[in-house]
Amino acid sequence: MRLKISLLKEPKHQELVSCVGWTTAEELYSCSDDHQIVKWNLLTSDTSQIVKLPDDIYPIDLHWFPKSLGTKKQTQAESFVLTSSDGKFHLISKLGRVEKSVEAHCGAVLAGRWNYEGTALVTVGEDGQIKIWSKTGMLRSMLAQQGTPVYSVAWGPDSEKVLYTAGKQLIIKPLQPNAKVLQWKAHDGIILKVDWNSVNDLILSAGEDCKYKPHEHPITSVAWAPDGEIFAVGSFNTLRLCDKTGWSYALEKPNTGSIFNIAWSIDGTQIAGACGNGHVVFAHVVEQRWEWKNFQVTLTKRRTMQVRNVLNDAVDLLEFRDRVIKASLNCAHLVVSTSLQCYVFSTKNWNTPLIFDLKEGTVSLILQAERHFLLVDGGGIYLYSYEGRFISSPKFPGMRTDILNAQTVSLSNDTVAIKDKADEKIIFLFDAATGKPLGDGQLLSHKNEILEIALDQKGLTNDRKIAFIDKNRDLYITSVKRFGKEEQIIKLGTMVHTLAWCDTCNILCGLQDTRFTVWYYPNTVYVDRDILPKTLYERDASEYSKNPHIVSFVGNQVTIRRADGSLVQISISPYPAILHEYVSSSKWEDAVRLCRFVKEQTMWACLAAMAVASRDMTTAEIAYAAIGEIDKVQYINSMKELPSKESKMAHILMFSGNIQEAEMVLLQAGLVYQAIQININLYNWERALELAVKYKTHVDTVLAYRQKFLETFGKQETNKRYLQYAEGLQVDWEKIKAKIEMEITKERERSSSSQSSKNLGLKQ
Repeated sequence: MRLKISLLKEPKHQELVSCVGWTTAEELYSCSDDHQIVKWNLLTSDTSQIVKLPDDIYPIDLHWFPKSLGTKKQTQAESFVLTSSDGKFHLISKLGRVEKSVEAHCGAVLAGRWNYEGTALVTVGEDGQIKIWSKTGMLRSMLAQQGTPVYSVAWGPDSEKVLYTAGKQLIIKPLQPNAKVLQWKAHDGIILKVDWNSVNDLILSAGEDCKYKPHEHPITSVAWAPDGEIFAVGSFNTLRLCDKTGWSYALEKPNTGSIFNIAWSIDGTQIAGACGNGHVVFAHVVEQRWEWKNFQVTLTKRRTMQVRNVLNDAVDLLEFRDRVIKASLNCAHLVVSTSLQCYVFSTKNWNTPLIFDLKEGTVSLILQAERHFLLVDGGGIYLYSYEGRFISSPKFPGMRTDILNAQTVSLSNDTVAIKDKADEKIIFLFDAATGKPLGDGQLLSHKNEILEIALDQKGLTNDRKIAFIDKNRDLYITSVKRFGKEEQIIKLGTMVHTLAWCDTCNILCGLQDTRFTVWYYPNTVYVDRDILPKTLYERDASEYSKNPHIVSFVGNQVTIRRADGSLVQISISPYPAILHEYVSSSKWEDAVRLCRFVKEQTMWACLAAMAVASRDMTTAEIAYAAIGEIDKVQYINSMKELPSKESKMAHILMFSGNIQEAEMVLLQAGLVYQAIQININLYNWERALELAVKYKTHVDTVLAYRQKFLETFGKQETNKRYLQYAEGLQVDWEKIKAKIEMEITKERERSSSSQSSKNLGLKQ
């Protein structure tokens, strides 16, 4: 990725340019110390003077009033705030009419910023005051006051907090009067510029200590791209493009003097810089790259892409009518959004894309699954098939699409998951086909704030799982289908920084502290949590330095981006993926054969868990024996002797720890004694007595086993319910054993009669 710079031969302003601001993706306003406000049209390359300000007004900062979010009332900004050296700020219309001038500060007003909703304006000045104003320019409050000038200010993503500079310190002050103020030393020199991104919640700061990276001159401007993935840095004759993790994509040295202000266009494809020598510098982001398997796609010009197949070195050129805004390459399709249309290419045929018009225009995010893809723009979230058919548009109250990114939205073949911004402990789950909430509409709620979410990509809809990382960096997994019963949210790992699901089978990988971990079968936590450590693959990851990020997990290749921007490939064993394939097609003999060939404990452990999940206890017995879990082999053997299939089913459920479900299966089959017996075996005495009393049977059996249990440990009965029912009751073990024998015989007879009636039905 790099910047393509364009600069006029002669500057349009006579003095230094102090600020710039975009109205649309093709129109820019610039203000200068020559008192002129100039409009630039990038389509026609025309410039025109909008207004000449009075000679005592030297503009310092400009910010356009935000477009109303989520509605199409306003396609472009209609007015802006201009702060100036005379202590005033001016509300100016698009045509250049000064609607209102307000005395705001003693000395120059150094910055002015609208909040995201356009309901409030914050201004800061040389007098060290931070003031909040209404939309019409009425003073609401003085937020803070300090002894040094405040050079820059930014709103928090929720418009509830304000970030401002105080010499070498940065301060975050909430609007609520008694809320906690956050302050820290950020630089070794005076801080000149700050920016706070609403999508990734990260803060940029730049100052006279010449950092962000060691430059020769003070950093005079920084600005986030709207999607929060990249940012731009301006200094003397310097323009740099950087990734959100800090490493540099490109460094340009245009002849501009100091760049005092940087503004990104609304679609995030280009930047404008206000230069000290009277120029306005424009730079387009080009040479972005997308890779998938053997294909590499590069944006060579604003409207041209180059596709290279690395297997045969074939090259295709893709031409577009309008400039490219966003693209995504995955699942054998390239999806490209331009300013007006969406193009869908198949990797099998680059010549005939499918094209459809976009509703809103500026797409901020594209996500792909095997069957469909998702577009996010200012108006909403839309799902389309690869044939261009509109599928659905999930919505929830208070949804803000401008702050969604790949960490907070996840897509699979049947589900869309979106992390809420208003309450970060909640995940909304939608049916991809209808756009309606999944199941009974219950939200997925967690005890801590959630940072990143990811849906698994393969398997049946009913087995769909979602993995997420919370703010303590713990990794959890839970089922997506939520009907009535509270689904378990189970912890998989701690200190996990980044995660990704494999695109071909449900294998999960993550970077865990200083280790790279692969969960070959994450569902093991629902089947047999004891053997989870045996289903993992781990290797040292300290070589990737701090804060590495998993870019993709395709087949058995994991791509990791290190903190310095370099890409590292990790290959994992291909065998677990083959095992997943065999098990999904119920080829149990092939699965066992594969494990015998590979001779790895992780494979046997995965097979054991997969077999129990699919209720294939014969395979499970072989697999458990191979990993030395003798107690489990014996338990599986004991199941074979059970008389009825309901009893077998209940014991399989108990094996996986689902005791309530096991009890329910027995009770529904009318096997009350067996339900009581499993509670006795598990020492659930309260529940055993409750069932016996409820069904008026085997109360004496429960009391007898309880008495035997207490005698073994030399204890006296203290439970009031047991004392109540035991009053005047003599335990007769002979009688109890006879009753139990009768129950078992009854179960056998029932089982054989149902089997014979089934056989009779088959003969007929």
